[in-house]
Amino acid sequence: MNLKFKGILILLVTLACIYYIIGIPKSKAELMANLEKNVRLGLDLKGGSHLVVQIQVQDAFKAEADRLIELMKDEMAKAVISYGSMDRNDPSTLEDADKIEISLKGVPLDKTGAVRTLAGEVAPQWILTGVNSSDYRLNIKASEALQLRRDTVERAVQTIEKRINGLGLTESNVQQRGRTDAESEVMIQMPGVDDPARIKQILQTSAMLELTEVKDGPFGSIEQVMSKHGGVLPLNTKIVKGATRAGEPGESYYLLVRTPVVTGRDLRNARPSRDEFGKFETDFTLSQEAAKRFGRFTESNIGNRMAIVLDNQVRSAPTIQSRIEDNGRITGASSEQDASDLALILRAGSLPAGIIYLQETTVGPSLGADSIRQGFVAGVAGMGAVILVMLLYYKKSGINATLALILNALILIAALSYFEAVLTLPGIAGVILTIGIAVDSNVLIFERIREELRGGKAIAAAVDAGFKRAFLTLIDTHVTTVVSCAFLFAFGSGPVKGFAVTLTIGLISNMFTAVFVSRTMFDHALSRDPQMRSLSI
Repeated sequence: MNLKFKGILILLVTLACIYYIIGIPKSKAELMANLEKNVRLGLDLKGGSHLVVQIQVQDAFKAEADRLIELMKDEMAKAVISYGSMDRNDPSTLEDADKIEISLKGVPLDKTGAVRTLAGEVAPQWILTGVNSSDYRLNIKASEALQLRRDTVERAVQTIEKRINGLGLTESNVQQRGRTDAESEVMIQMPGVDDPARIKQILQTSAMLELTEVKDGPFGSIEQVMSKHGGVLPLNTKIVKGATRAGEPGESYYLLVRTPVVTGRDLRNARPSRDEFGKFETDFTLSQEAAKRFGRFTESNIGNRMAIVLDNQVRSAPTIQSRIEDNGRITGASSEQDASDLALILRAGSLPAGIIYLQETTVGPSLGADSIRQGFVAGVAGMGAVILVMLLYYKKSGINATLALILNALILIAALSYFEAVLTLPGIAGVILTIGIAVDSNVLIFERIREELRGGKAIAAAVDAGFKRAFLTLIDTHVTTVVSCAFLFAFGSGPVKGFAVTLTIGLISNMFTAVFVSRTMFDHALSRDPQMRSLSI
């Protein structure tokens, strides 16, 4: 490559790095704002909140069992198989989650074969065991239980991440804790958040939305519901409590159809708004398929009521006035923030299981400032000492190494900014280690050049041979270190991953600066003095 084009390439890379770090500021205030925006600091540097939550996986097992019970009831009704009762146990701890069990009692003796066939078709993930001639139990298979644990935690992490990112906390970090993928603890780091109360409220809300047909109500108590219906609920119905509103005394209960017409999974979007009286509410839009289903339901139920159920509480039960297809609204928000938070939760989706908080830590910004100052002092001191040694030992060639070193650090910070990586204290350790590796690369190249000069070669030939011979060694050392970083990233925790990321980026940029940039500077010096008799190295 022509020396001129090499210089232009280096200049363009340098300008691009400066742009990604500070942009094009028009004032000192804008420069500092761009720097703060582009160089994202982690919790240990910026301060903020650290939460550890535990996913109540047993809730997902219960929900799966409830779903299967409803399905079994429908299929047994179609197959004309009578039974006495069908219910499940109630595991209350994580350890007991996979001990979920469905009991089926009172099956006629002549229906034994039909029950076994039906269970094999409807519930292949469960094992049907006969207790006696008329009673059976269903237990989930061990492999399916493990998969359900994994899926539940994975969905919970994704939902939590969506909710937090929806608040604009783009520097947040949500990840599973533990060595196995079935662990139920999730760590949440939110730099810059010193009051996590609102975040906790948003995370704890399950936001399970259901639009369901109302069969009867409201009633003042569950006893009133049962009394009106002779002590037995109509088929495929359930009792749901009404949400308590300010200024409205007493409780309310509704009799709803058990199977909802639309659920939160059918939502396409949700946003806060105001009604005609200026009160805050949350509007939602349904997906195309759900809109068709909802339209058919509302058209055939004009004059009847429909309940909007959120987290198993009836928020409102309006009368259907006309056909409704793809939109609806949830009223009762006390403020614009409440309406916005509910819209955010609905957009992110419902949690597959409840959560409880195990740990909450607030890191003050002063501690983060101390960490930044100490890390900065350590970095500057280390780089200053390295530059001094390089200048004293390698003379003018030390200037070459120093410029490559500075460009290496610039590329590293710009890459972190471009990929929106979060810089943490371990990340700063990776930066400092990168400086050491960069110096080692220059030392290796310079010593190779010295060796060639001692062998009697001309300066240009010695420089060329020195870079060529050192190149393979640098490739070998850098590749092995990158492989080590890959293992650190794959199996390490958050801080270890941060260290691995910064070190990997530093190693890649070092190959560019130590080989390409440094060689270009040597070639430039030789082009200015082709008859150079001695090299300051």
